[in-house]
Amino acid sequence: MKAFLKKAWLTLSRPSVHISLGVLALGGFVAGIIFWGGFNTALEKTNTEEFCVSCHADNVVPEYVNTIHDKNRSGVRATCPDCHVPHDWTDKISRKIQASKEVFAHFAGFIDTPEKFEDRRIVLAQHEWERFKANGSQECRDCHDYKGMDFEKMSPVARVQMKNAAERDQSCVDCHKGIAHHLPKNMDTSGGMISELVQLSHGTDYSKGEEIYSVRFLPVYEDKAMKVEAGILNPASGVKVIDETDDAVEVEIAGWRKDKGYGRVIQEDFGMNIPVASLLKESAQNDKVVDKYEEKVDDLTGLPWQRVTAKVWMPKDSLINDISPVWAQAKTAYTTNCSVCHTQPAEGHFDANTWPGMFNGMLAFVNFDRDSEAIVLKYLQKHSSDFSNGQH
Repeated sequence: MKAFLKKAWLTLSRPSVHISLGVLALGGFVAGIIFWGGFNTALEKTNTEEFCVSCHADNVVPEYVNTIHDKNRSGVRATCPDCHVPHDWTDKISRKIQASKEVFAHFAGFIDTPEKFEDRRIVLAQHEWERFKANGSQECRDCHDYKGMDFEKMSPVARVQMKNAAERDQSCVDCHKGIAHHLPKNMDTSGGMISELVQLSHGTDYSKGEEIYSVRFLPVYEDKAMKVEAGILNPASGVKVIDETDDAVEVEIAGWRKDKGYGRVIQEDFGMNIPVASLLKESAQNDKVVDKYEEKVDDLTGLPWQRVTAKVWMPKDSLINDISPVWAQAKTAYTTNCSVCHTQPAEGHFDANTWPGMFNGMLAFVNFDRDSEAIVLKYLQKHSSDFSNGQH
């Protein structure tokens, strides 16, 4: 061992042509540290809000200012790199390489003015939405983690929707577009559609036996006091009035459900995946809430279905007597939003069970809030080839 150590020392200390191997190794190590430090410093310099706005000051900065990510009650800000640069080092480097062509596009004059940027906004937005879709909106979830959400502090409707999203590990951008930036032309949020429909609900007749329709997701309860949550009623769903109080109405939800598992989702008709309501597990199994009738097997899938009715209470809110305004608004939203990229297929081109898959493929390129999305999809299903005889 002594001889080995002596030999190693002689090798390291023996001069090469001009300098010892030990000094060369030490110099290489120090040079590596300096290079890595310089590279990382330069990389982080390009990873700041100041660097980003040096090109985008006239295009996107004005629309970002005063959004919830810029100013809020907690003072926690999400700046450009927080959302547009992956935090993982490998993905970050890949994104930086990709961004080099974006820098070139700016200096080459492709998007150097607000007018040019606006013309390319749809393409740029689609690129980002596709990236967020592919990585599950990881940049969003670095801050907004499903596991850290306190669902009990959410409103009843938000609680059900977020729990469903968490169960599917859903990408945030599926529902949340246009948070910090303007949407492309003809893709403005359809939230105005819901607001207009809600306005129609102020004169709703809640007489016993009346058919009323929801215009957005609405919470339903097992009891008159509306303390025990039962689930959620989907938009554009018809229910029958059973009883009412000053603030609440008891309704009957009729439909079919697949007779497997907990049977939480009530569909509008046998064999058709047109959801009317989603019940909590406890309510779906509660015989005081759900009455069960005939059973049939779907020849196409081999699954047993069960006809049911559910009696629940809900607030007198966002319910109307006529479904026609809902379909009119949905048709306009579908025509406007879904023709941005291509000519949209006619409503009767697909059947009711095919439309969800087709519609989901479009959602990455449009901006619907959750209520509007459900209304437009149900409009397509209710005007599909299954209903082409003019019933709707």
